[in-house]
Amino acid sequence: MAGLWGKRRREEQAALDAQDADLARRARSSLVAVDERIRTTADELDFAVAELGEGPTKDVRDALQAVRTHLGEAFHLHQLNHDEIPDTPEELRTRNARIVQLCEWADELLDDRTEALAADIERVRRAPEILAQVRVDIETLTERLPHARVTLDRLAQRYSAAALRQVADGPDEAEQLLTFAAHSADVSFRRREAERREEANLALETATEAVRRAAAIIDGIEDFEIEALRAESTLADVIADSRGDLVAARDAPQVPAVTAAAAALEAALAALPPSREKADPFTQLSQLREANSGLDAAIAVARERAARPIPSVAHVRHALDDADRQIAVARNVIAGHRGWIGADARTRLAEAERSRIDAEPLTTDEDTREEAMILARRAGALANEALHLAQRDIDSSRPQDSGWGGQGGGRRGGMGDAMGGILGGMVIGSLLGDFFDG
Repeated sequence: MAGLWGKRRREEQAALDAQDADLARRARSSLVAVDERIRTTADELDFAVAELGEGPTKDVRDALQAVRTHLGEAFHLHQLNHDEIPDTPEELRTRNARIVQLCEWADELLDDRTEALAADIERVRRAPEILAQVRVDIETLTERLPHARVTLDRLAQRYSAAALRQVADGPDEAEQLLTFAAHSADVSFRRREAERREEANLALETATEAVRRAAAIIDGIEDFEIEALRAESTLADVIADSRGDLVAARDAPQVPAVTAAAAALEAALAALPPSREKADPFTQLSQLREANSGLDAAIAVARERAARPIPSVAHVRHALDDADRQIAVARNVIAGHRGWIGADARTRLAEAERSRIDAEPLTTDEDTREEAMILARRAGALANEALHLAQRDIDSSRPQDSGWGGQGGGRRGGMGDAMGGILGGMVIGSLLGDFFDG
């Protein structure tokens, strides 16, 4: 048996030694790799500073400094692993794990910072190509400006000033942006020739953004005409649908909500301008859709209510009165036998009282009257349950001697009769409540 345990311990130790050896190899290789990574990143940083300037490269420079600082700890730990002082396996294991951790952190940090800078460096390398494309785009968009003005004049003949307010100044704004883009492109070229790379890159980014905005404005003018025609087509469909809904509304339950919604839809239809006048199809479509949806919703609610009648105020009030009676009886019994009543009965009574309070403000509105009826009946049921629980607690707390029960006890009859009368009254009240509710 001892030989078996000894063999197992030797196997476990051999496995642990193998893990420690692998960790040591990882620590050494990680240090070498990170050291080389630092030298490579420093070379890339020098190029980036020459191309981008000091500002855009600050994050990489700070990251490189942080890595160098913390890697000093890793090299110190590596030195301790190889000095003349003997180390325990646990000490070597702890140091190597820390070395690997520091190297992984350094790799992740440099990856994050250099990746963010890579796009900027690539853009700088392509700066002449980008600048040439910016000039081509400026020329192309400038040629599109007259057509955009003609399109806007044509739209002004058909649509109101309110409809065109988002694109009315578009050609002028686009022309200003293109002029600014051309000036920024010239500045970028001159700054690059003067070896002022950071200023050149900033001017190039400004020119690129100005061209993008000008293109979006010109495209928006041309797209507006398509969107306006689509809105007019949709508006015609909504007008036809609305007129059909008004006819269908005559067969819907004539409740105030349906009447008001139908009147609002009729007003929206009447407010539409004649076909010969300039219009704002977007605003008209929005207003008509809102009125149309309002009528649809009102009819749906009215029909649902017609299929499921709402309790009258009198029925809800009757249910509340019945709940009040049952709560009052349960409260009196519990208050009169406070020392005998357990937590269940008191909890049911509290729930009944809370349901009764919640039901009161819901009785006047048709939308909440059914909920008020449910809460009132729940309050009565909880009060009745509280009364039965109280009776159970009272019965279980009575002294079990001849004076209170048994064959000859007369006093029990008085209490039992009283509670029996109470419970009987509650049953009758519940039956009467069901009768009136029906």
